[in-house]
Amino acid sequence: MITSASNVQIKKVQQILKKAKVRREEQVFAVEGIKMFSEVPKSRLQKVYLSQSFAEKEECGRILQEKGISIEETAYVEIVDDKIFKNLSDTVTPQGVLCLVKMENFTLSEILSGEENPLLMILEDLQDPGNLGTILRTGEGAGVTGVIMSRTSVDVFNPKVIRSTMGSVYRMPIIYVNSIEDEVLPLLKEKGITTYAAHLEGRNDYDKECYTKGTAFLIGNEGNGLSEHLTERADTLIKIPMQGKVESLNAAMASGILMYEAYRQRRKN
Repeated sequence: MITSASNVQIKKVQQILKKAKVRREEQVFAVEGIKMFSEVPKSRLQKVYLSQSFAEKEECGRILQEKGISIEETAYVEIVDDKIFKNLSDTVTPQGVLCLVKMENFTLSEILSGEENPLLMILEDLQDPGNLGTILRTGEGAGVTGVIMSRTSVDVFNPKVIRSTMGSVYRMPIIYVNSIEDEVLPLLKEKGITTYAAHLEGRNDYDKECYTKGTAFLIGNEGNGLSEHLTERADTLIKIPMQGKVESLNAAMASGILMYEAYRQRRKN
């Protein structure tokens, strides 16, 4: 059992929780809670840390058994003193289980080759962890093929993003690119995928366009919106009609509306 805060493993987990650079170097990220542990594919599970009190509960034995893991398997499992675990945890009320998960790396070509008519979300400089997590979770529900982000966007493996995905981070293909304009848009055009940008000067309301073929929605930064140069490169500008004095919607809300309109149209076909 780990009883010291200066333990090498504890220090490494703390670094993984706090620093994106360490996560990238180690190619792992940390998740907390029973649900997040239950949904992680065993093939991607690197290590499980259990608080001493949780390890003694019947529920702990059950969730480990469901993964085909024994609490005695030290290659997988470490028990941690409750006080140390609480300090390690990134949540206010820890459930007693934290694990390290191997990252899964994709290429743009892999994402595009998966479906005949892909549905993509392209996010430029998105900064809010909650927004990104919500987009991933909603995207999974709406049948999104993959999410492409500019390198300047928030780290998808930030613990706050992870929590808000509710497990979708394990299943949604995600990639970062240095330049959406240079690396992504030419390939989408080559593949016949139409790009749409939500904009106040949109030609049509969003529900007047057809999204049953290859589709990519461009979503910009929470404060500044989509950059001018990406807006100009979009095939079609669309608008989400609004009443009152509201000028724009939260990035996750706007994304959800667009993704589910595409899903609605595709369900009818």
